[in-house]
Amino acid sequence: MSALTDLLAARTTLSDAQVDHLQRLVGEWQLVSDLSFADLVLWVPVALPDGEAGSVGAFLCAAQCRPTTGPTAYQHDQVGVVLRGSRAASLRTALSEERIYREVEPDWDGDLPIRREAVPVRAAGQVIAVLGRDANLASTRTPSQLELVYLQSAADLAAMIADGTFPNADVGIEEAAGPRVGDGLVRLEPDGTIIYASPNALSAFSRLGISGAVVGEPVDELTSTVADDPFDASDLAAAIAAAIDGGQPASIEVEGGGATILFRALPLRPRGETLGALLLMQDVTELRRRDRQFMSKDATIREIHHRVKNNLQTVAALLRLQARRTSIPEAKVALEESMRRVSSIALVHETLSVSVDEAVDFDAVVDRLLGMLADVMGSAGRIELRRDGGFGEIPAEMATALVLVLTELVQNALEHAFGPTDTGSVTLHATRARGQLTLSIDDDGAGLPEGFDIATSEQLGMQIVGTLVSAELNGTVTIENRTGHRGTSAVVSMPLGRRARVGG
Repeated sequence: MSALTDLLAARTTLSDAQVDHLQRLVGEWQLVSDLSFADLVLWVPVALPDGEAGSVGAFLCAAQCRPTTGPTAYQHDQVGVVLRGSRAASLRTALSEERIYREVEPDWDGDLPIRREAVPVRAAGQVIAVLGRDANLASTRTPSQLELVYLQSAADLAAMIADGTFPNADVGIEEAAGPRVGDGLVRLEPDGTIIYASPNALSAFSRLGISGAVVGEPVDELTSTVADDPFDASDLAAAIAAAIDGGQPASIEVEGGGATILFRALPLRPRGETLGALLLMQDVTELRRRDRQFMSKDATIREIHHRVKNNLQTVAALLRLQARRTSIPEAKVALEESMRRVSSIALVHETLSVSVDEAVDFDAVVDRLLGMLADVMGSAGRIELRRDGGFGEIPAEMATALVLVLTELVQNALEHAFGPTDTGSVTLHATRARGQLTLSIDDDGAGLPEGFDIATSEQLGMQIVGTLVSAELNGTVTIENRTGHRGTSAVVSMPLGRRARVGG
């Protein structure tokens, strides 16, 4: 849960639906703060401990937002502050009378004059909190047209908060994270005509290829003349119409003139009166160019992994053919072992070829590896291979070494633990905890020969395991007879953090 949810759950009796409404408000309120040139402070009514003076009408600050368009009214964080008595008078008025209450005279906080306003927050017909709009008046000057439009729009949104119509329950998190006030703002009449466009909005229109005046023009007609795709313009027109009707349309991107502009329309319907809509605009041309670059790089990397996988499978097939044609037993065994090693590496590249992440779903790789080893070793139906526990996602740079280690250890168990007609099982146990992966390969076979030591073993497979675990995986490996059970246990322990790169 979020910090706001935790705080509300611990200090209030608000329902889940009411908490969700406050969460949506906090997700949207940077817009209101920037339009207001004011801090927003969310106050929720709380009960103080029995016997403490002022327990009636106390308010807890649950969240705070500072404007990016003006100076803050608070140098210190207000979250957790409790107001009571005369200091909470305006909040009590807004809560009890269910109306916006604005103090007539500024409230002096030291040498800072603060204009305070209390806005009731309504959800499902009930006032559940109070939103403080506190503006620092120290730098007040004659307002420009931009500031007047901003303040009027903020007042309309504040009225909608008091009505319970803002934010809308249909708004998504991704929408609230869209264009900001400073990116570009347009105010529209109920018929879709532009009555004001901020300087950044005018610049965004210009990048789309719209020249000349935009004020007094229908925004849908402007964009339809420059949009590369006419469907983008029609989608934007539909979104604006939906917002004017009180809906919450999704953000729309329009491409034109070599630029990509993101539009988001918000309804303006204070006290049920249709005033039009706000249109937020953001130039995302560079962001989309980078997205295309990343997608191209991801596709290239996946294609490389796909080709490497194909090449490795070809090499494995050639080794298999050569092994079938040779009559020297030692050469045949060596070729078959090499074929299995190459095939296991190919499994990793096949997984990476269909993933955009720098991690491998290793459980899927292990399951396929066990099936492949059972087939090529001729143990299927006689020796049971199974996985117990999950490896999870393994960094791609570690996956190849780890799959080779597993191949050698499982192959070693199948070759040396059981006779040609023996039955039994080999189980891979995987455990992850605190950035550490521990895996064991347990069999119920004949056990280790007397005096076996992996550090001094002359078997190529054991030398490969020892080298990869210590040098590539920064881990440790032990192989010993199982205590109290028949068979052998090979245990590998390794950290899952990415290895440090040389010079990086």
